[in-house]
Amino acid sequence: MAPHHVLKCCQRSLAWIPVIFINLVVGWSYYAYVVELCIFTIPNNAEKISYLVVFCSCSLSPTVSYLGVFHLFFIMFIWSYWKTICSRPVSPSKEFCLAKVEKEQYEKEQPDAQQDILKKAAVGLPVYTRTGTGAVRYCDHCQVIKPDRCHHCSTCDMCVLKMDHHCPWVNNCVGFSNYKFFVLFLAYSMLYCVFIAATVLQYFIKFWTNQLPDTHAKFHVLFLFFVAAMFFISILSLFSYHLWLVGKNRTTIEAFRAPVFRNGPDKNGFSLGFSRNVVEVFGDQKKYWMFPIYTSHGDGHSFVTRLLTLDPEQIAVGLQINGKSSVDGLASPKHILGNNINHIEGHQDDVAQTVTVTMESES
Repeated sequence: MAPHHVLKCCQRSLAWIPVIFINLVVGWSYYAYVVELCIFTIPNNAEKISYLVVFCSCSLSPTVSYLGVFHLFFIMFIWSYWKTICSRPVSPSKEFCLAKVEKEQYEKEQPDAQQDILKKAAVGLPVYTRTGTGAVRYCDHCQVIKPDRCHHCSTCDMCVLKMDHHCPWVNNCVGFSNYKFFVLFLAYSMLYCVFIAATVLQYFIKFWTNQLPDTHAKFHVLFLFFVAAMFFISILSLFSYHLWLVGKNRTTIEAFRAPVFRNGPDKNGFSLGFSRNVVEVFGDQKKYWMFPIYTSHGDGHSFVTRLLTLDPEQIAVGLQINGKSSVDGLASPKHILGNNINHIEGHQDDVAQTVTVTMESES
């Protein structure tokens, strides 16, 4: 047992290497831009003032300081980055765990009988996705019925609500609790890089064409441009991809493997239209969209779906819907109806009961 714990400890320690690397690069970029470029590279005070203070040419708007804009992007980047790191993944609540008697019975039975136990346990839960074979999704490691969009992360060793992926650069799972922070981290890191590259470009050219004398700042300015441009290009593709995922209301896992509902796979099963998809991640109040504070909808256990046909036993559960969670905490998983639905009607046939849902038209 001791070697296993030592190995586990070593793995956890090594997992912080990418985070340390990113922080070292960001710390060096701050020093290179503020000290080496703005203090040592700009040759005279007049040019330094003209570089640090830029007036809008078309109006009498307030002056914009390069350093001011730089520090704005820097602060927002660091804030969103560490919020992504520090927001721990959320695991399913106790409602999704089997009762002690059911768990003991589950462990003794064969697979077919185990599924019968899981189906009975899932009747009162807002669970509508299945495995590829149509079975109830159950995690044997965590011993919980998986809520919709929940997956087990082998790195974090837990089931994560609305898991998107495990990101080594933040040493954390990106999921329901921090997906908004992750998207903002990508956005502000991209703005940080493109601002540095754009403002350093003229001095990069001057150093490259020997218009400025060789000093200790030359190395910093040249590499600052290369590093900023390289990170901008790589982050741009990743940021664009996640914006597309937000617009489609999909996770990275769902983009590669469509969620399976009772009537089969549906890659757009959780999509509610572009505007509602964005609101689900960023919240109703647009004034908070640009800040890494929690404003996402729901509790991570249940999600609005484009539903479908339900078994009679599932009708008792009702329609799954996102509740709105406050910034301070997560709501209960018992959400049945919400403001997004304005008309419901049902009818009974010989096989199953069908629920027809008419969603409000998008504004």
